[in-house]
Amino acid sequence: MPGNDPDVLAAELFKTFARFEYALKAAEFHKGEGAAEANWRRFAESVAASFEVPASEEFAQAIAYMLANPPKKQIVEGGVLGWNASAPQTDLQSDRVLIYVRRVRNNLFHGGKFNGRWFEPQRSAVLLQHSLTILNACLAASPAVSEAYHNEP
Repeated sequence: MPGNDPDVLAAELFKTFARFEYALKAAEFHKGEGAAEANWRRFAESVAASFEVPASEEFAQAIAYMLANPPKKQIVEGGVLGWNASAPQTDLQSDRVLIYVRRVRNNLFHGGKFNGRWFEPQRSAVLLQHSLTILNACLAASPAVSEAYHNEP
């Protein structure tokens, strides 16, 4: 696992997330015909048990942190950028946590957490580390996705 440098962690998350999303689609966790979109909900359902009884203390801590300190969603309100702590509308813990992982990625990719400098660099590093832990634990919990992730396309 990379250290706690947000720049290094962000690069690792982008790389891991992109390959992970490819692997979801390659392992048939997609939304069907048309645009190739990963079906994160169906994947969350398939790995739900691993979130209820995490295989490692690191994974358990990552889940607990994400649920207790979820990443916020960037919004525009009254013409001003801000943050909203809106909870995802889902009844499944694995789905909620994976939505939070995607929110971390989206905040990075769309410029919510970095604009020439890191906003809240310590918190960002923790969210990035936990997101990587969660994605890696999901690979371990899903042989089909792991095989697609580790094989060349």
